[in-house]
Amino acid sequence: MDAYVKRMFGLLGPRDPIEVLTATLERLEHYLLSFSVDDLERSYAPGKWTAAEIFCHYADVELGLGYRFRQAISKIKYTPDVFDQDVWAMRYRRLEPSLALETFRGLRAWNLSLFATFDMQDWNRNVNYTFAGVETVDDMVRLLAGHDLNHLAQLDAIASS
Repeated sequence: MDAYVKRMFGLLGPRDPIEVLTATLERLEHYLLSFSVDDLERSYAPGKWTAAEIFCHYADVELGLGYRFRQAISKIKYTPDVFDQDVWAMRYRRLEPSLALETFRGLRAWNLSLFATFDMQDWNRNVNYTFAGVETVDDMVRLLAGHDLNHLAQLDAIASS
């Protein structure tokens, strides 16, 4: 397991990933409402994404992984396409964080609805990543929850600076 995946699983720990994924929207809404324009343009560390860019990233990840989840449960041997988040992020400074949040809201609700339909066969289905080896759909959901926590911590840092 690569270091990034280990770190995301570590952030999640024993928490229920569905509860984490469900709670993310409320925290994002809180930040968008409480952040000033200056806050949205501030980063949590030099050379890292700003708060506005993090909002855009949440929307993109929900879109990209939502597609992967659907492919994973519909194909016998699924190998996801790689998407380069840095290339996607090149346009974030020109996008509206409030639109990103609305996009995320709808996609997250749709993805959570999908997860609620999963049976054990779906949760245990293998996904063959060319860059990370074999994971199950359950691992993918846990990774997404850890990813949420990772970026929420970055927004926490921006809020407290």
